[in-house]
Amino acid sequence: MSLTRRVSSSLPQFVGFAKRSFKSYKLPGDPSSSPSLTYGIHIFHCPDEVGIVAKLSECIASRGGNILGADVFVPENKNVFYSRSEFVFDPVKWPREQMDEDFMKLSRMYSATRSVVRVPDLDPKFKISVLASKQDHCLVDLLHGWQDRRLPVDITCVISNHHRDPNTHVMSFLERNNIPYHYLQTTKENKREGEILELVLNTDFLVLARYMQVLSGHFLRTYGKDVINIHHGLLPSFKGGNPCKQAFDAGVKLIGATSHFVTEELDSGPIIEQMVEGVSHRDNLQSFVQKSENLERQCLSKAIRSYCELRVLPYEENRTVVF
Repeated sequence: MSLTRRVSSSLPQFVGFAKRSFKSYKLPGDPSSSPSLTYGIHIFHCPDEVGIVAKLSECIASRGGNILGADVFVPENKNVFYSRSEFVFDPVKWPREQMDEDFMKLSRMYSATRSVVRVPDLDPKFKISVLASKQDHCLVDLLHGWQDRRLPVDITCVISNHHRDPNTHVMSFLERNNIPYHYLQTTKENKREGEILELVLNTDFLVLARYMQVLSGHFLRTYGKDVINIHHGLLPSFKGGNPCKQAFDAGVKLIGATSHFVTEELDSGPIIEQMVEGVSHRDNLQSFVQKSENLERQCLSKAIRSYCELRVLPYEENRTVVF
C-alpha cells in the first residue's frame, strides 16, 4: 500500500500544455512578464523530509518562473520522495546554465539520487538508435512518429540482423531521410555486439523495436545507458520466443503489450507501460496477431514519449514511478 501526494496547478488554461508552444505566452494579470516564455520539466528523487515541495517551488518562483503542474509521490514507510514539475520561465531572466546551478544546489541540499531538468526548446533532442529484426510494424511506427514529430527524438541509425531489399518501404524511408541502416547478420556464436556498441556510442538510449536477439549482460554494462524493449503480452506471462503464439494457444481472453527496460534477466526489467485489449473465440491467429501488433506499436511509442518527457523514474529494485 502506498500514499500519493499530488499538487495541482491552479491555471486551467494550461490543459494540454504538452502540445502547446509557450514562446508567445503571457502570464495572466502580469503586464510586465516577457512575451517569450519557455517550457521546462524537472524531476527530483531524494530522501523524504518536510519542506521539499516548498523549496522546489521557491527555486522556480525566485527566478520569475511559474509552475504549471506538479506530481509528488511519497511511498508509505519508505522515506523517499519523488516529484515531477512543469513550469514556464523567461530564459533571459533565468539562463539555462543558471537553472542547472540552482537545481544542483537543491540536489546537494537534499542528497538527491536524481535531479534532472529539461527544456525541450533549448536542449538537444534525445539521440536514439533503433534495433529491429524482420517484423516492421514497430519500426515503421517509430519512423513515422519521428517524421511527424510525435516522438521528440533524433534517430541516428537503424540496426538489424535482417536484410531488407532497397525498394522496401522501410529502406526507401531511411534513404529519403538520410538515416543509416546497418545490416549485421548474427549467429548464436556471434551477436555482433561489439559492432553494435560502436554504432550506438553517442546515443542517449536504445529502442528494441521487436529485435529478436538477447543482449548480453556485457553489452548492457558496456553501453551503460537505458534500453527500452517492447514485448507482446502482459509480463511476466509468455516470456521468450513467439509469445503471441504462446498466448493464442493458451486461449487467453485478454491480450496485451508491455514496454520495459532491458536487464540481464530475459523480459524481467522494470515495466514502463502496459496496454490491453479483449479477444475472443471468434479471433483467428491472423486477427489475434493484428490486434497484438497494434498494441505493441502504441505501447512502445507511449513509453518512449514518457521517457523523453521525464515521466519515468526508477523505484525500488525492479519497479518504476511513471508520472
